[in-house]
Amino acid sequence: MALNIRTYRDLTEPDRSALVEQIGAQRRRVADRMAAVRRVLAVLSGKGGVGKSYVTAQLARALGRSGRLVGVLDADLNGPTIPRLLDAPGGAGGGGGAGGRGGAPRPAHADAVEPAAGAEGVKCMSMALLMQEGMPLAFRGPESESFVWRGALEAGVLREFLADVAWGALDLLLVDLPPGVQRFAELTELLPAPPAVLVVTIPTPESRDAVRRALRAALERGAAPLGVVENMVGGPFAGSAADDLAAEFGVPVLARIPFHPRADMWDRIAQCIGGAA
Repeated sequence: MALNIRTYRDLTEPDRSALVEQIGAQRRRVADRMAAVRRVLAVLSGKGGVGKSYVTAQLARALGRSGRLVGVLDADLNGPTIPRLLDAPGGAGGGGGAGGRGGAPRPAHADAVEPAAGAEGVKCMSMALLMQEGMPLAFRGPESESFVWRGALEAGVLREFLADVAWGALDLLLVDLPPGVQRFAELTELLPAPPAVLVVTIPTPESRDAVRRALRAALERGAAPLGVVENMVGGPFAGSAADDLAAEFGVPVLARIPFHPRADMWDRIAQCIGGAA
C-alpha cells in the first residue's frame, strides 16, 4: 500500500508550521548579527585530544593582546571548556562568577544575550556558562525519541549562539568545533558564507588521518583553508602530520607548538593568524 506522505511545502491547512519561513527568518537574524563581524574562523580537528580548545583560547588571548576585537563561540556543546581557558567568569569548573559553577542566566537586553568577557577582553559564549558544574547537557523531550530530535536541538543552540548573542563589532570570531564534522556542516548552513578553517593536529598519523577527513569535508562545503597548527610537538607523540597535511592540501604550517610552549610563542602565532585572517 502506497503512503501519501506530504512535506511541509505541501501543507495548506491553517495550522501549517511555516517551516520554510522560519528557517529564512533565522538565517536573516544570523546574517544581521554577523554583519558586524569581519571574519569567522572555524577551528577544526575532526578528532578529540589534540588540544584544539587550548589552541583556540590561547590564540584568542594573543590576538586580544595585539589590540584586535575577538570573540570565541564554543560549539562543543557537550564538552565545553572555552570559558575556563579564557578565565571568563561563570564558566562551569572555571574561576569567577557564582563560584565558577556556571548555570546562571546570562544578562540580556532587547533581543540579545551578553557574552562573557574573558582575559584580554575576549568575548565568549559557551554551554559551560549555562550548565551546572559536572552536569551533562540535557534537553527536555521524550527520552525514547532523543535520537530524532537531539541533533536538531543542538543545531538550534548553535544558531542561537550566533544570532542571539550580542557579539558587537569583532575583527575575528573563532568557532571552537567539537570532534567530527557535523557541527561544521551546521555552521556553514547558518552563516552567509563558509568560514575560513584553521586545522589543529598532533604529529601522529592517526591524528593526520582524522584531520584529513575533516578538512576534506570542510573544503567540499566551500571553506577556505588557512593553514595547519601542529600541537604537542616534541613530546611523546611522533609523526609528520602537519607536513603531510600541508603538502596534500597546499596550505602552510602556521605553527608548531612544543609540548611545553613558552608564553610568548602565542603572540608570534597570533601575528601569523592575524595577517592571514
